[in-house]
Amino acid sequence: MPIPETMTAIEISEFGKPDVLKPTTRPVPAPGRGDVLIKVAFAGVNRPDCLQRMGLYAPPPGVTDIPGLEVAGEVIALGPDATRFKTGDRVTALLTGGGYSEYAVTHEQLCLPVPSALSLVESAALPETFFTVWSNVFDRAGLKAGETFLVHGGSSGIGTTAIQLASRLGARVMTTAGSAEKCQACLDLGAEVAVNYKTTDFVTEAKKFSGDKGVDVILDMVGGDYIGRNIKALAADGRLVNIAFLKGSTAEINFMPVMLKRLTLSGSTLRPRPVEAKAEIRQSLEKTVWPLIEQGYIHPVIHKTFPLADANLAHELMESSGHIGKIMLQI
Repeated sequence: MPIPETMTAIEISEFGKPDVLKPTTRPVPAPGRGDVLIKVAFAGVNRPDCLQRMGLYAPPPGVTDIPGLEVAGEVIALGPDATRFKTGDRVTALLTGGGYSEYAVTHEQLCLPVPSALSLVESAALPETFFTVWSNVFDRAGLKAGETFLVHGGSSGIGTTAIQLASRLGARVMTTAGSAEKCQACLDLGAEVAVNYKTTDFVTEAKKFSGDKGVDVILDMVGGDYIGRNIKALAADGRLVNIAFLKGSTAEINFMPVMLKRLTLSGSTLRPRPVEAKAEIRQSLEKTVWPLIEQGYIHPVIHKTFPLADANLAHELMESSGHIGKIMLQI
């Protein structure tokens, strides 16, 4: 089938609320050196997309302004020196942008084969959260089997991924969520303890969960006053990794416990990192996580799928926090 010259995509017509997301016609991107062109079947919706829509998270230089950081679909063209896949292969892929469209380009090193155990929509829900969780929880924080792990926002796409990865790889998992229904969903995924942060103090519960030692690793997307509370909840030699700041990125912190408990405070963003760094994460996922997916031990949680034209409704749902798991777009 010939590749068309133009495609339907969702653009950010101006910075603002979800209704600024508008269907538009754009040229089909051409794959560069080492790239593949993907005919997109499904794309994931992630909080960085919402931040980009609001003008708070600009794409890296040279990257399309079309939002969307992950897709699944069929490889339909190869750029020069691209050899990992052939046309017709089904892949799921991490993007630096451009997922809200009929066609998307990414480097072949950021693609993974669609697991035979999963559908295309499930596969499209993998890259952004799995790359993020692996690089922060296992590479950066060094979570090991037998250690205790607290992830905030356990019912989010990141949270449902982190619970499953950590528990399946031998850690003991505690999480926070905002309702009894969300807490139960976290328990069903493998968390030992799920705390409703609206009614219960997670620091107290973290001490109980860890036998009063504190937890070894915390993955936090909240920030604000959670930063100081996380420090209180950590064990000696504990590691805190921040990947977002829903309550703000500033806080007044007593650093004495950081010194006395030998804590490590860290954080990262995924999107601006070079292809080589993200390729190393992809290799780890393919080696360690993809077999667990194939065997049915790990699966993405899909909350709802919207047509591409309703990307604004997908963003409204994302920002309501009324979802458990991932929100997807069908192209």
